[in-house]
Amino acid sequence: MLTEALAQYSLANLAADVRAGLSRAGQKELPSKYLYDEVGSALFEVITTLPEYGLTRADERLLRQHADEMIEPLLPHRIVVAELGSGSGRKTRWILEAVAKQQNTKYCPIEISPTALAHCTKELGSMDRVSIVGFEQPYLDGLEAVVSARRPGERMLVLFLGSTIGNFDRPAAQQFLCEIRRTLGPGDALLLGTDLEKPLARIHAAYDDPLGVTASFNLNVLVRINRELSANFDIASFRHIARYNESERRIEMHLLSLRRQTVSIPKAECTARFQTNETIWTESSYKYRPTEVLEMAARSGFRSHAQWIDREWPFAQTLLIAA
Repeated sequence: MLTEALAQYSLANLAADVRAGLSRAGQKELPSKYLYDEVGSALFEVITTLPEYGLTRADERLLRQHADEMIEPLLPHRIVVAELGSGSGRKTRWILEAVAKQQNTKYCPIEISPTALAHCTKELGSMDRVSIVGFEQPYLDGLEAVVSARRPGERMLVLFLGSTIGNFDRPAAQQFLCEIRRTLGPGDALLLGTDLEKPLARIHAAYDDPLGVTASFNLNVLVRINRELSANFDIASFRHIARYNESERRIEMHLLSLRRQTVSIPKAECTARFQTNETIWTESSYKYRPTEVLEMAARSGFRSHAQWIDREWPFAQTLLIAA
């Protein structure tokens, strides 16, 4: 019954967000979280293996090379590892192995995608000395649930890997870090991944690959709305585009309408009208400078313990300690 209730709640949220985003004046938008249904999550895993998309490999290199250093400030306390947006959990293995060398480990992946949680459990479920308790909840709700169950003497290590913080605009990213800090206690830690500025050609290729995998990933959100909200989007009448906004230092993914069209979305109780070349903005990925991450952390109540930067694909992992 609980699973059914959660599904209905999720469907109601999707309907409300689609109605609000596609009926707004000016730029139409869809929240990027809806890109990650079962098909979208699978497509994103393919994206991470593409030669043009070096971000995930950079993330994994840093974790593989520095995992022991990353957990060291929390020892000898018992460590509970909570991950915001675990995905498949593949790159998290390095951190869990480092902790498991020292102690039995509780790992709590927090995901809104049940498919991603299932993949994560499959990927990491056979690890020695690691127990997995998944939370199918929004980030902060899940983190609060994990923290409320902590035992005396335990320290939290929160992982926010990849470039997910880049999906927030800068004020929202600052606010999100403040919310994480309010949830944690002094001495707890946040390992934060951030994609860094790099040549524009590399950024464009990463978000508009020649095989069209990213295009399929983006267009799949319309397929999802057709399926779950009984909409009648003509997928062939939209095209994926990636734009770089220099003033904001972000790459934007859009779905461009190739013609004038009207789309009915019965379960969202709305109709969306599109002009030729009008777009739906589906995702942003902000790019950072290393010093920006440290300044943002300090404003949020964290102390920066260390920062590691991958030079092959500019990307940073920053270990922040709750002050």
